[in-house]
Amino acid sequence: MSGRTKVEFKDLVRPEGGEAVIFSDENLTFSPFVTEWLGEAGLKFVRRAAKVEKFTGKARKTLVLAAPQGIAVDRLVVVGLGSSKDIAGADWARLGGVSLSRLTSSEPAIVLDLPAGEPVTAEAAGDFALGLALRSYRFDRYKTAPKDENGDAPGDVPQTVTVLLADAAAARNARKDAKAVAQGVNLAREFVNEPPNVLNPEEFARRVGELSQLDVAVEVIGEKELAELGFRALLGVGRGSRFESQVVVLRWKGASNDEQPVAFVGKGVTFDTGGISIKPAASMEDMKGDMAGAATVVGLIHALARRKAKVNAIGVIGLVENMPDGKAQRPGDIVTSLSGKTIEIINTDAEGRLVLADLLWYTQDRFKPRFIVNLATLTGAIIVALGQENAGLFSNDDELSDRLTKAGRATGETVWRLPLQAEYDKLIDSKFADVKNTGGRFAGSITAAQFLQRFVNDTPWAHLDIAGTGMAAKQTDINQSWGSGWGVRLLNRLVRDHYEAE
Repeated sequence: MSGRTKVEFKDLVRPEGGEAVIFSDENLTFSPFVTEWLGEAGLKFVRRAAKVEKFTGKARKTLVLAAPQGIAVDRLVVVGLGSSKDIAGADWARLGGVSLSRLTSSEPAIVLDLPAGEPVTAEAAGDFALGLALRSYRFDRYKTAPKDENGDAPGDVPQTVTVLLADAAAARNARKDAKAVAQGVNLAREFVNEPPNVLNPEEFARRVGELSQLDVAVEVIGEKELAELGFRALLGVGRGSRFESQVVVLRWKGASNDEQPVAFVGKGVTFDTGGISIKPAASMEDMKGDMAGAATVVGLIHALARRKAKVNAIGVIGLVENMPDGKAQRPGDIVTSLSGKTIEIINTDAEGRLVLADLLWYTQDRFKPRFIVNLATLTGAIIVALGQENAGLFSNDDELSDRLTKAGRATGETVWRLPLQAEYDKLIDSKFADVKNTGGRFAGSITAAQFLQRFVNDTPWAHLDIAGTGMAAKQTDINQSWGSGWGVRLLNRLVRDHYEAE
């Protein structure tokens, strides 16, 4: 799950033959090691080619040279780092993705050395390897084109990349954590990309059970027990499906038993037709990705367990399929949630918040966590507001919100905070029940968040609406997949920076 390209760190040596990557700043300055390796003739050739191709060394811009004169490789790729200011704040994961995107041979070498001669830090090297792994991910198991002995499409991405740098030993240690995170992201991508005829709620739960191999405690709660517990809002969503709804609880214990856990909750609608309030046919196939929130939670717990994070973490996901059927719930129905609050169903396509209502109450009541972060592809309105650049952030806690925002900036998985105000509650007040499940056209993402807030009491809580970032995702330097795995890196960073034991 860590990507198709194997990454090896080795101490600096001169690449010979094949393909190599080097880095320059905006002045076409190279590290002392690279300068000596290229020699006077090689430097002259590279700078002349850069002038012809108008390559200026801007951040993440590239120059590709075939059979470079005076250089002992068949193909040379120059990747720009920009100005010294750009280098200081370089996004090393993106640089890894850009570098991989320009490589064509099976076993290239990358000289990871800075123009100023300063060594690349172990953390930067780890992030670079993370970018390589994320860029190399492909989902093509249902394509019947010829594959090599590893099951990969021939010539698709390099089989092995050797990264040459000053302190390979330190980089190898950082690589372990980066590999764990990459595996978590790519696992989440796998779930989101799977077709809905394969990944139904029962199959999703079965696959999540495999995390027990990482010493994660996995508890699957089926429909009979859910009914006994009172998960009536969640179960109402899946009434029209032939597959049983499931709740899966994941527990990673990386700290002492008495340390209060952190909790992550994910919406897992494996396919969303809209139910009786059925969606238009156009692009309905995208609704296989309506479980991206649950996928992120699973990917995060996988990453925390794989890197043995010193934290107690809970993951809770609700897996349902929203189908129209003679047993499906109707607009006008009233259901009693696990909390005891009654909900009037106005639109059966506003189903994700019903799933989350029971999950949030269950999580805060059973586990008493330090905080809850939930993720859901919840509203189309968030895409109208923020596009695919940011996830919507709603929170009842300023500290948690600020930490999520900073983690987003650090990882590039950015969030934008939107308001929660009592005035919006009026839009979801019901004439017949405690609350209705949609407030109409205006402020759709906000009223959805206001709905969720009613089920968390005073627990510090944040809701991430990832409809624009979790599926049908924008292609980036590190993501070429329809399912992005968005949120795994963000939440891993949040945990790493603020909640792990010393």
